[in-house]
Amino acid sequence: MDESRPIFVQIAEGIENDILSGVLAEEGQVPSTNEFASFYRINPATAGKGVNLLVEAGILYKKRGIGMFVAEGSRQRLVAKRRDQFQSDYVRPLLAEAGKLGISPAQLTEMIEKEGTA
Repeated sequence: MDESRPIFVQIAEGIENDILSGVLAEEGQVPSTNEFASFYRINPATAGKGVNLLVEAGILYKKRGIGMFVAEGSRQRLVAKRRDQFQSDYVRPLLAEAGKLGISPAQLTEMIEKEGTA
């Protein structure tokens, strides 16, 4: 766990990562808040807060008396969300810094391709 960020946010991100990586399949059941609480040694209310973030976002849904499940289309929605986030968090600042240094988009592409093959 990262001490600098709220635990419930980290739980939500962990579930998202498991959906993106295929560990949790669409329509598959998610561990209960009590299981998260036990695993991370936290209050069940904190675990529930993380799960509820994803329920509110439509990534998870509740089946009364059964548990939480991954909603259909969740992986695709998460990929779109993370791509937008990647663009704003990484690509825009990268382009801004490249512009300050006089690096053209073509040169930047070449640098990235070179790193990708290393």
